[in-house]
Amino acid sequence: MKTGSEIRQLFLNFFEDRGHTVVASSSLVPHNDPTLLFTNAGMNQFKDCFLGQEKRAYVRATTSQKCVRAGGKHNDLENVGRTARHHTFFEMLGNFSFGDYFKKEAIAYAWEFLTVDMAMDKDRLYVSVYTDDDEAADIWLEQEGVPRERIFRFEEDNFWSMGDTGPCGPCSEIFYDNGPEVGCDSPDCTVGCDCDRYMEIWNNVFMQFNRQADGELVPLPKPAVDTGMGLERLTTVMQGVQSNYDTNLLRDIIGYIEKLSGKTYGDKLEDDVSMRVMADHSRATAYLIADGVMPSNEGRGYVLRRIMRRAMRHAKMLGFADPVLYKTATFVLDFMAEAFPQEAERKSFVAKIVEKEEERFIQTLDNGLRILNDQVDILRKKQSTVIPGEVLFKLYDTYGFPTDLTADIVEADGFSIDEAGFESCMEEQRKKARKHWKGSGEEAVGPIYRELIEQGNTVNFIGYKEMQTSSKVVALLHDGEQVSQARVGEQVEILTETTPFYGESGGQAGDIGSISADGLKVDIIETRKPLPELIVHVGKVTEGALEIGQDVQLSVDTTARQSTALNHTSTHILHAVLVEVLGDHVKQAGSLVAPDRLRFDFSHYTAISHEELKRIETEVNRRIRENRSVETREMSTDEAIAAGATALFGEKYGERVRVVNMGDFSMELCGGTHTSAAGDIGLFKIIQEAGIAAGVRRIEAATGTRALDLIQQQDESLSRMAGLVKSDRPQLETRLVKMVERQKDLERELATLESRLKAGQADDIMSKVVEIGDVKLLAAEVDSTDSKGLREMADKLRDKLGSGVVAIGCPHEGKVNLLVAVTADLTDKLHAGKLVAVLAEEVGGRGGGRPDLAQAGGSQPEKLTSALSKVADLVRNV
Repeated sequence: MKTGSEIRQLFLNFFEDRGHTVVASSSLVPHNDPTLLFTNAGMNQFKDCFLGQEKRAYVRATTSQKCVRAGGKHNDLENVGRTARHHTFFEMLGNFSFGDYFKKEAIAYAWEFLTVDMAMDKDRLYVSVYTDDDEAADIWLEQEGVPRERIFRFEEDNFWSMGDTGPCGPCSEIFYDNGPEVGCDSPDCTVGCDCDRYMEIWNNVFMQFNRQADGELVPLPKPAVDTGMGLERLTTVMQGVQSNYDTNLLRDIIGYIEKLSGKTYGDKLEDDVSMRVMADHSRATAYLIADGVMPSNEGRGYVLRRIMRRAMRHAKMLGFADPVLYKTATFVLDFMAEAFPQEAERKSFVAKIVEKEEERFIQTLDNGLRILNDQVDILRKKQSTVIPGEVLFKLYDTYGFPTDLTADIVEADGFSIDEAGFESCMEEQRKKARKHWKGSGEEAVGPIYRELIEQGNTVNFIGYKEMQTSSKVVALLHDGEQVSQARVGEQVEILTETTPFYGESGGQAGDIGSISADGLKVDIIETRKPLPELIVHVGKVTEGALEIGQDVQLSVDTTARQSTALNHTSTHILHAVLVEVLGDHVKQAGSLVAPDRLRFDFSHYTAISHEELKRIETEVNRRIRENRSVETREMSTDEAIAAGATALFGEKYGERVRVVNMGDFSMELCGGTHTSAAGDIGLFKIIQEAGIAAGVRRIEAATGTRALDLIQQQDESLSRMAGLVKSDRPQLETRLVKMVERQKDLERELATLESRLKAGQADDIMSKVVEIGDVKLLAAEVDSTDSKGLREMADKLRDKLGSGVVAIGCPHEGKVNLLVAVTADLTDKLHAGKLVAVLAEEVGGRGGGRPDLAQAGGSQPEKLTSALSKVADLVRNV
């Protein structure tokens, strides 16, 4: 029996032998595609090739692509683990032709691979074609000998398009008959039925049209082929099992979960579901984090957090009390290391991120269950049996509770859930998510730039060696449209045949400078690189008029360029030092290199200590003083990686890359501008360090004269501070310590006075004690400014009561603070947390807490008196 790994390799070998280039899987984070949340198909990385906007060294390709479908229109997370086929993470095998072969060859390859290399029974294979695609139907019938009764024609599922306009075409699917025993038993069951009997395993898309804005389908001059086959489904067939989870691709992961949990897969349905959820979600978690996605509350990070928390909840249902998902995620990376070796190298980092997220969620899960139980008690008292939509949403959004979990928990108590109210809250959340969604994090490239490429406009960049040159203006853009001229006062985008200006890319800011000619001056305020072949100068005409075809002089601002170079070379040194000091899990997660500063984002799972930061800064400066020469050379991407060059993980590189090298401690793929030697930097000074997302830290720093300026400013600031406290600089710290100690003494004296005042106030309030049955109750509005003061007063009042309930509140800065305290002898029948929750609703807030003490807040202080007046009824009705 072939393993999933062997099947993957057989597929790639098959197409490599037939002239296809094996292309590595792209990152799960799509590049240059604002429309995608995650990479969800093999064709994603070839999108520009299909659109005719990118040319590669090959016209045939094959891949095994990592894919994630979760969130957005693929938001069926709750089905994962409950069905045989649903996944968040899967692999898509594919072969692609960019204007080379078409239907005849694609169909022949698919049929040969399945029936010869995989030795599938032809009698169990069926195909479908688009309704009127007679060409494909004839190829299946006459070329491959598929009987006519096994060829089905469909309309809706057999036509594919990239969008409302653009490349599109019919597709042909191949189905495998799993046998009547897994079907729906309907006499009408056939290909296209929703049951699992006829399982689609391979889809061949034939891009042969270009859909126009008016809907017209215009034939493409060079038709293309895009195919996709799920590795999991293919392995299901080859291993003779009915569920993807029974293939070794997932069963081996389930086996590891069995070992950790001490439970046996197949013994209990609920445990089986939890194990399948953990297996699938461990794959998605491992590879999303390895590809740079961090758990957060927005965009991709939010989807990842939902996947992780669902897995963690099922781990708890399996009996795991301590973090375990980090172990299964690590197992996944090791298990699949042959296919994805680069990701496996990040397993220590992935494990740390997952473990920390688990530690947070274990506490969160307990809090969520407590809130749900409290809500059930409150509703029961109100004689209501429906959990409100806003409560469902809070549990879902904050605590990771899917609605089906909440429904399962409360069903035993006779409660149902307000699904409509939950959907209303979800829609509000979706609106906020759409507002924040940035797709791949990059702006879409405007069509005008692609038009310029199609017109033959490319730019020759000479800026690595030259800072000035003469050239001809070949295009002018104003407000996104081509113009022939730009006059004084107008801002315009300028293309020239040749330029020394560096276009913003790779985190490095674009050059500034000027373009001039007799009677003409244009101030260049930024330089962009919207496409690899284009460099666009953005400038304002300050003198004369600029025209297409004009000969001009281009001059880069050398001071700004040199400052930028200092900062860029410094980021390479900083990157190498961070790996030395913090560990090899450190990977670049983003950067900004500008004339005045540098910013470097990197993967690291804990805050950096003061000592570590000091060591990093010292080591960077030591490397600068070594004054190693900065060498650059061009080579193939494979040669660079083999030589040990650091590549930005998931970045898209061409066939040839530029390698920047400093001695034996730094070698990176980089297209930016650099100094000639490390010593040119002079000085490196860290401005600040902070966390910007889970597992991502940021260092901001300055170099050269800017760093010296900062040190001098700090020096002057120390002198001014010394003057303010009437001290000299050597004695400044001693003087400040004494002042802080004096401040603390004064604060303690003030607290003592306030405590005496509150004690007096407590004596006055005791006159408001009433008896409700055999329970003494004190409900009153008090004067206090913070929650600590409120707690201190409640403690005094409770002590004076001896036995009873204290409910106090105070308005403060447009809000209201509430506190309920119950003496120990009454907590078996009166719960402070439940009482304060009811009061909080009255003042527009929420709250809860322990049986003996609970606090809450609200936004409607004008309702405080009314709220406190209801405490008596709450106590009376217990």
